[in-house]
Amino acid sequence: MPFKSSNVKGRRSKNTQLLVRGKNPRLKTPFTIFFIMCFFLFALKSLSYAAIKDYVVAFVDDTAITLSELNEVYSDSIKLNPEITKEEVLNSMINRILILREAKKLRLNATADEEILKEYISLRIRPHIKEEDVLDFYKKYVDNFQGKEFEAVREEIEHYLTEKEINKLLKNHIDKLREKAYIKMQLH
Repeated sequence: MPFKSSNVKGRRSKNTQLLVRGKNPRLKTPFTIFFIMCFFLFALKSLSYAAIKDYVVAFVDDTAITLSELNEVYSDSIKLNPEITKEEVLNSMINRILILREAKKLRLNATADEEILKEYISLRIRPHIKEEDVLDFYKKYVDNFQGKEFEAVREEIEHYLTEKEINKLLKNHIDKLREKAYIKMQLH
């Protein structure tokens, strides 16, 4: 049904003229203005709460770690080690970023980050455990092996010494990576 004007002579009513010019007379009522102001204030308040809940707690060069990411990793970590601190978790997240970045430079590809980390460590961090070191360890701690012969515990000792050496080499490697990177932590 076509729009009919209430004015017979072809003149438009005041409201019709305002609508044609793009003005709506109802927007000028105090209630409408109040409603619009309340809507914008609510929207701004919601945005400010969102900003407060999540913020950047650390930068590693151009990579940011947010509080929500830290809290997620921390909640998983505390299940394994109840004594771990958020700062320790944040430092491990930073170390992980640095190592993954180095692994990508070597073009290491795997389906999961854990696989990339393992591959990187096996390529870059190679401990050299000598047979004499394993034997020396056995002799030094022979009482701890409850009378077991050297050959029965040799692999266990070698594995322990390898892990210990990997941790030491990895710590040194990470320290060097951290020296080269821009790292800023803002944990409150």
